[in-house]
Formats: sequence, structure tokens, C-alpha cells
Amino acid sequence: MPKSKKRGSNHQRGTGGQPRNVQPFSDEDASIETMSHCSGFSDPASFTEDGPEVDEEATQEDLEYKLKGYIDLTLDKSAKTRQAALESLKSAFSSKILYEFIMERRMTLTDSIERCIKKGKSEEQCAAAGLACLLCVQMGSGIESEEIFKTLGPVLKKIICDGTASIQARQACATCLGICCFIITDDITELYSTMECLENIFTKAYQRDRDTNGVSSTHNTVLHISALLAWTLLLTICPMNEVKKKIEMHLHKLPSLLSCDDLSMRIAAGETLALLFELARETDADFFYEDMELLTEKLRALATDGNKHRAKVDKRKQRSVFRDVLRAVEERDFPTEMVKFGPERMYIDCWVKKQTYDTFKEILGSGMQYHLQSNDFLRNVFELGPPVMLDAATLKTMKISRFERHLYNSAAFKARTKARSKCRDKRADVGEFF
Repeated sequence: MPKSKKRGSNHQRGTGGQPRNVQPFSDEDASIETMSHCSGFSDPASFTEDGPEVDEEATQEDLEYKLKGYIDLTLDKSAKTRQAALESLKSAFSSKILYEFIMERRMTLTDSIERCIKKGKSEEQCAAAGLACLLCVQMGSGIESEEIFKTLGPVLKKIICDGTASIQARQACATCLGICCFIITDDITELYSTMECLENIFTKAYQRDRDTNGVSSTHNTVLHISALLAWTLLLTICPMNEVKKKIEMHLHKLPSLLSCDDLSMRIAAGETLALLFELARETDADFFYEDMELLTEKLRALATDGNKHRAKVDKRKQRSVFRDVLRAVEERDFPTEMVKFGPERMYIDCWVKKQTYDTFKEILGSGMQYHLQSNDFLRNVFELGPPVMLDAATLKTMKISRFERHLYNSAAFKARTKARSKCRDKRADVGEFF
């Protein structure tokens, strides 16, 4: 008697009657499968000393095959599948330079993102907006990015201004709109239009302050924060005459947001104030702010806040940020930070640079260092020059050997043990004395 065929043995078919060769995936698949091909390029320490040589061409083909499958699945009927595909693409785009691959499929990707933002629910819209940011970061400033922005810009603005859309989706779209506009930069009319759209959102926080004599935390606060930060990013690339207009319009209103119940809003407002003062002093060395005494009192109170009703972590973070903001406003000072990526160093020595770095770090995550090394657009933004090319032999010499690392860890362990032993002995003596 012939065996009956097992149920489900036939190949499932996707849209258009084509057989689906891409296996269903999850977040784990996105992080392991995709990132395994990408993360090795982000750090010189990832090259093993005596490991087998990797066939880079085969690895690249394997990665591109997976990415093609993910792009196809952004059109799937299942919302969960579409969202997972978008997240997988985000992981790959943030951790590896894929310019040629994306260039060939940029219109397909743009159409998929547009469809997901228009028809998707909150989480899918957030993932699509995040992918749009990474798509423009990969393409850099040029005609291709302009085409992408012309398609997605109106859709993003519509979601941002739609009071019925979820706050998370509007927040993600506001960030996306600011970053994509920052990247294309050439169209000054579009820049002003985008800034006006963002202003219409975050200035509602000013209106609330006038109505209630104090800004309360609401469900719209996260949207106001994203719009304010995106607007601040765009302000850094405005012509000086426009910068002056914006400073006159907002500098006397922004301090009201320092009274907001939400910590993130207070910090965003404080850092924006520091940046506005920096830009104002660049345009006019003798810049004078009438309410300086009142503002510095507010900033000093936030820098030394001891309110028992606030969490210790929040107080610590607030004090740290507002100490720097106070120094910027009072003393025109900025605490320089150093960022290391591979063999290179970058110094963040002003608020404009800090705002730009923080924005791109937020969307690139752990891939920021790799993009600083290899992404022409980001290197141009931070004035790092062309990418530094290093061969495998040079990268090997940069890595500490296992034996040296073992010796260092052993010495550190012994020193730590001795220090702890002394503390224990002192405690023991005190106990015996009493």
C-alpha cells in the first residue's frame, strides 16, 4: 500500500505564486545570521591570529542572498513577517556598508518602506522609518538620496501631523524626517519646509506652558522631544541669517521647557539651549542675552538638584548634563570628548558636533564605529578625510596577543585581590577592637 503524503510536504508559495525559498526568520536569526557576516569587519580585534582565511566573496554572496529574501518579505501579507524583515534589514544596514547592493534596489526598498509607513501599524511604521534613515545614511548625499526623500518626505510629514496615528510612529517619523533632510541638504527650500513642520510640533510644548504655568508630562512629550532634537540637528546646517532668526524666535521660549516633569525633555531643552548660545556667539562675538541671570539660576538649580522625589539615576544624569550646559552658557566652555574607532581618533569639541554625533549614534547603534571608519558620508560630515585603508598584516600587529592579555588580566586580578584583602583586614581589626 503506497504511503500517504505527509501534510505540509508541498512547498508553500508566496505572493505572485512564486515558491518561497527564504526560511521564516526571527529576531535571533536577524542578529545571528546577518550580524555574523557584518560584525567581524567593525573592529580590528576581530581578526584572529592564526584562524583560517575566510572566503569574503562567498560570504558577501550569502549575505546578499539573505537580504534579497528580507526585501521580498517586506511585502508579505503578515504584519509580523514584514516587521521582522524590516528589523533584519536595519541590522545589516547599520553594521556593514552595502552601497552597491542598495543602489541596485533603492527604488524597491523605497516603495516597500513607503507601503509599510502608509499601511502598517505602529511598530511596523517605526521599523520602516528607522530603515529609511539607514537607507539614506548608506546612500549619502546625492541625487539618489534626494529621490528617496522626495518619495518619503510627504508621507513622513503626513504621519507626523496626523493626530490619530500612534505617538511612537509619529516620533519615529519626526526623527527620520530630520535625519533624511540633513543628509540631502542641497535643497534649501525643503530644509526650511521641514524645519517648519517640526516647529509646529515641538512649539505646542510652549503653548501648554502658557496655559498651565508649568509643563506637565503628557503622552505627547516624546513626540515633542524627537521633533525638537530633529529641528536642532537641521539648525546646525542652516545659513547664518536663518540661524539668527531662529535664535530670536526660540531662545526666550526654550527655558520654559526646563520645568517639564519629563527628564528627557529637560535634557533636550538644556542641550538645545547650549547649542543655540554656541551658534549665537559664532554669529556675534558680543552676543548678549537679557535674561541671563534668571536662566543661569534655573540651570544651576538643575545642576545641583537634590529633589528626593526623583530617582537617583535621573538626578545623577540630570546633574551631569546641566553642569556642562551651565558651563557652556556662563563660561563658553565645552568638555571635549574623544571617540576611538579602529586606529583613528575623533574629538568632539563643540555642541554642534555633539548633537550630530549623538543623532547618528542613536540610529546606527553599535555600528557607529564601523561607519565612522568606512562610510564616506559620515567621514565627510565629521571632516575625517578619506577612509584609512589597512591590510590584514597591519591589523594583526594592532591586536594584543592572547598571552599578553592573559598576563595583564592576571596582574589586574592580583592587584584587585590585594586591595580587597587590605580592606577586609581593616574591617576585621575594627571588629576585634570592639
